[in-house]
Amino acid sequence: MSRIGKKPIPLPKGVEVKVDNDNTVTVKGPKGMLTYKFHPDMKIKVEDGNIIVERPNDESFYKALHGTTRAILNNMVKGVTEGFTEELEIVGIGYRGAVKGKTLELSLGYSHPVIYEIPEGIQITMEGTNIIKIFGIDKQKVGQVAAEIKSFREPDPYKGKGIRYKGEVIKLKAGKTVGKK
Repeated sequence: MSRIGKKPIPLPKGVEVKVDNDNTVTVKGPKGMLTYKFHPDMKIKVEDGNIIVERPNDESFYKALHGTTRAILNNMVKGVTEGFTEELEIVGIGYRGAVKGKTLELSLGYSHPVIYEIPEGIQITMEGTNIIKIFGIDKQKVGQVAAEIKSFREPDPYKGKGIRYKGEVIKLKAGKTVGKK
């Protein structure tokens, strides 16, 4: 049996879970509300303050789906109680960013500023001019926004300039003069 899938998800105080007949789960908490439609063969029950996920049989497809369903439900519960945060660093001389209203404006060495519209349900703040903090209750959406912002200027393999996740280590390549004697 799936080790992740068989674990019950404890519900913190202030969190309500509603499961519809078509396996649409709605989780309400202090930070907001999330809705997700799960595979119709997965059985999702709320018992004794826990969410329990069961699968119909032991086929490999259902084993994989069992753990995935439980992980998504757990992220929904965590999202409406704590939320998710992702941090990005802007590295490079002259590279900087600023939040202006509902947009993120980035100067990344191009001839024009890069303007990114902040999606609904996501909050972006700047620490100084080079740390971008992304916050939201939907883990998938927070990760997607971080990946989109990073794609504007991937870290350069020679100097390491660009946008990277906080704590990400870039393995730098040696320049072309290294092999000559």
